[in-house]
Parts: sequence; C-alpha cells; structure tokens
Amino acid sequence: MPPFSLPNRILRSPVRTKYNSKFRRPCIVQSILDLCSKGQLRQAVESLDLLVCKGIRLDSGTLAFLLQQCANSRSLKEGKWVHLHLKRTGLKHTNILLSNHLIHMYCECGTPAEARKLFDKMSVRNLYSWNNMLSGYAKSGMIRAGRKLFDKMPEKDIVSWNTMVIAYAQIGYWEEALKFYRELRRSSIGINEYSFGGVLTVCVKLKELALTRQVHNQVLIAGFLSNVIIASSVVDAYAKSGEIIHARRLFDEMTIRDVLAWTTLVSGYAKWGDMKSANELFDAMPVKNPVSWTALISGYARNGMGYKALELFTEMMMFRIRPDQFTFSSCLSACASIASLKHGKQIHAYLIRTSLRSNTIVVSSLIDMYSKCGDLGAGRRVFDIMADKHDCVLWNTIISALAQHGHGEEAIQVYDDMVRSGVKPNRITFVVFLNACSHSGLVEEGLKYFQSMTNDHGIYPDQEHYACLIDLLGRAGRFNELMNQLESMPCKPDGLVWNALLGVCRIHGNIELGRKAAENLIELEPQSSAAYVVLASIYAALGKWESVAKMEFTFISSYIVAIHLSSPPFMPIEEMWKSSC
Repeated sequence: MPPFSLPNRILRSPVRTKYNSKFRRPCIVQSILDLCSKGQLRQAVESLDLLVCKGIRLDSGTLAFLLQQCANSRSLKEGKWVHLHLKRTGLKHTNILLSNHLIHMYCECGTPAEARKLFDKMSVRNLYSWNNMLSGYAKSGMIRAGRKLFDKMPEKDIVSWNTMVIAYAQIGYWEEALKFYRELRRSSIGINEYSFGGVLTVCVKLKELALTRQVHNQVLIAGFLSNVIIASSVVDAYAKSGEIIHARRLFDEMTIRDVLAWTTLVSGYAKWGDMKSANELFDAMPVKNPVSWTALISGYARNGMGYKALELFTEMMMFRIRPDQFTFSSCLSACASIASLKHGKQIHAYLIRTSLRSNTIVVSSLIDMYSKCGDLGAGRRVFDIMADKHDCVLWNTIISALAQHGHGEEAIQVYDDMVRSGVKPNRITFVVFLNACSHSGLVEEGLKYFQSMTNDHGIYPDQEHYACLIDLLGRAGRFNELMNQLESMPCKPDGLVWNALLGVCRIHGNIELGRKAAENLIELEPQSSAAYVVLASIYAALGKWESVAKMEFTFISSYIVAIHLSSPPFMPIEEMWKSSC
C-alpha cells in the first residue's frame, strides 16, 4: 500500500522561505541563508557563532527557517546548535512561533522527550503547538502518550483526529483506528484527504472486502477519488482482499496514474499468482522505477518461477536500474527456490563488490539462500560476520536453517546466545525453534521452551505453535501427551493443528486418531485433497472399501462444486466433469 505520511502540523505561514531581495540585511546573514539554499546546512549553522561575536541577532522568521531546514533534513545536531544559539542570544524563553518550530524539529529528529520539555515550558500554546506534539508522539509510536495528550487538548481540529487515526493504524491497533475514524465521521469537524489514510491502511491489513467497499463509497461521495494516492490505496485494498477485478476496474477509471498506481496493481496480480497479467501491465507502464521492477521480480520468486525472476533481474541491470535491498532479497529468494547456488553467489559477490550496506532482510535472505542451496557453512559465516545482530529476524533465519539441516542442538545453542545477547524472541522464533526440536528428536527441550515462551517471554502460543508441539510429540510417538495438549488448547484447533496430527498419525500408523484428524480437517477444509487421500488409505487399511468409495465420491463432488463456483455461468456440466477427472 502507498505510504501515508502524517499531515504537517507546523505553522508555516509566518515563515518566509524566499526573502524579499529589496530587504537589505548584513552580508553575513545573507551568506548563512545562501548556504542553506545550497544544502550546506552544517556550514550555515556553524556560522551562527560569527553572529554572536558581531552582536547580530537574527529575526524570528530567519531562525524559524533554519529550524525548519534542520527538521526537513532530520539534522538533530544542527537543530540543537540553533536551539543553543537562541539561548546564547537572549531568547531563553522563545515566542510561540519559535517554540512550535523547536518542538517540530525535535519531533522530526526522533526525540519527542526533548520536544515535550519545551511544550511543558510554554506559557501560551495554540492549536499548532498541541498538534506538533501529538504528531511527534504518533511518529515515534508512543501511542499512549499521544492518547493522553489528545484527551487533554482544549481544542481539536481535523489534523488532530487524522493524526490519531493514522497513528493507531500504523502500529496495528485496527479497532482503535476504526473507532477514531467513526467518531470523526460523526463529528461536525469535517474530513479531508488525509482522513482516509488511516482507515485505508486498516482495509489493506485486515483484507476485509466489506470494509473496503464501504470506505471506497465514502471516498467517492467525498470527492477524493481523483487523488492518485487515495485511489491507489483503494486499488491496493481491493487487491489485498482478493478482488483483483474490482481493483483493475478502479485502476482503469483513474484519470491520472502515477508509477505508484501502476506498481500497486502489478503487485496485486503477482500476489494472486496471475503473473501473465502482472507482466502485461508491467510492460505497459509508461515509467518504471526500482519498486516496479522489484514487484514483478518478487512475484515471480513467490510463485515458483525463480528462473523468470532472475531473467528479469538481469534485464533490470542491463537497463542500469539500481536495485534496492528488497530487489536483492527477492532475487536471493528466487535462487533459494531453484537451489541455484551459482546465481546466489553471484548476487552475494555483487553486494560485496558494490559495498552495498546490506540490511537485515538481505542478510537473512543470504543465510536462507545458502541453507536451501546446501551450503549451511557459508550461511553460518554470513551470520557470524554480521556486526549488528539486534534484530530477531536474523536469529530466526539461522535457527530455521540449522533446523532444516537437522542440527537441533546447535539451534538450541544459537537460541540461548540470542537471549543472552539481549535480543527478545518473537512468536516466529518459537515456531522455528520448536521445528528444530521436532526434526532432531529433542522432545524434552522442545517442551521446556514451549513453557518458557509464556512464562519467561510473555508470548502466548497460537495455532501454529500448537501445530509444532503436536508434531514434536507425535514424531516421538507420545500420543497420550499429545492428546492432553490437544484437549487443553485454549482455542478450537484449526487446519494447521489437524494437518500436523494427520501427518504424525500416518508416520506411526495410528489409524483411529488419524481418522479423527482427517474428519475434522475435512469439516474445516472440505476441498482439501490431503485429508481425503489419507482418510481413504486409513479406511483401506481397515478393509472398509465402501467407506473408501464414499470418500472418493465425496471428494470429486466437492471438487466439481468448487470448479462450478469459480467458472463462468455458461460452462457446461460436461466440461466441469472433464476438468475434474
């Protein structure tokens, strides 16, 4: 989804960024402004000491302009320098204009605590002051502090409400984001184009078609569908919800399409495996950027077309389009999918040769590629030489790689190193860790860390964790403990759990429990062939041939129904029957 930035809260009108050439000011002041206009902010700020020596005091407009430049470039050091200059020149208690710009500068530079100190010292605050501080909390993810401030605001405008909706949406508090959005709609404040930013983020993340349609109608009625960012977000929401036809229809109706709109739909087609449409749309793009190329490359990699992904990457390089971190990650995933160690090494060599500073995603993809291509040692060396190991994604990848190669005890050692280094494990960590224990037969260790997940780290097991636990106990033949865990689950088992149980029952030939698992899986996923096949084999082992025939008939019938639902209404029943046989 296209990113929505928080609306600007700064009071801009009093600040003159283009100065009247007829207004004469000291040459040294003009030289400072000229340095700013050339992008030489550090030199400009360092020149402020000369003004102090000459007894020259800058006007509020010029100081506000300098602070705005520091905020725009996220230059905290220079911003503090300007703040110090204010104190040294007798402006210890700044006026409301400069206070607002100082708060904005500190918030933009990621230090809301400093901004709050200034905010609390202000004797008079206006709406811009409150919105600046609220924006700072929102951008830093400090939603609780932001909510407290919002509740204390003596006056709220559309910017205040939009900030809260977007802030809650960006940290994944969907219900709160929708609650604030609905309250805004019911209020008499009105809405603007930013009002849909947060709720469209919710639509994309939740993939709820009904909500997307409702918001689409509201955007249409409000007259903001001509906004290319909002329209692209609606297209993205439809695509994520699986309604690619609706997404394409809206895209075709857009009068203005930028590269973001085109890329959004290319990604939508790729997500649902329609690589032909994705490629045709990509070829029709009037302008492409690295994100567009990456969207198609990633689509090929995810849909098992690794060679096509690498061909496209080669074409991208021939056109001298500079790949980004996500491009390299997708290409490395493509290498892993086709077990092409040669191509993987070439990409790794390119990263080293160009001195590209790889982020966690690329390093994790490198480890995964080497592991899946059979060179675990190289993957381990990539992990070991990585200086910054503060992201648990990196640790999860190496633990998963060790698990895939059956090195369970080494995976446990790596996990212990991770905890000792102060990196907090997440839910994925325990999924890969339990898999490592399962494939290495380390049952007691797996049970120990399953308990530790909640007791020591506050992570409550979900369906995927229980599926791993069932697999762990089942592979060891400990079916009594397995049933106890199954019965003590805080939620009803889903397809993941029943599939895990079905797999271990097939390994150990546990016919009765396997039949129970298959029947539950068929009830949840009537169109899944795996459960029918296993249950039919179980009935065959028991000599229940009538039940075998019934299973085959039930599966074929459900498959025909599925084809009928996904086929045009004029498709003859004979054609449906042929396609199922």
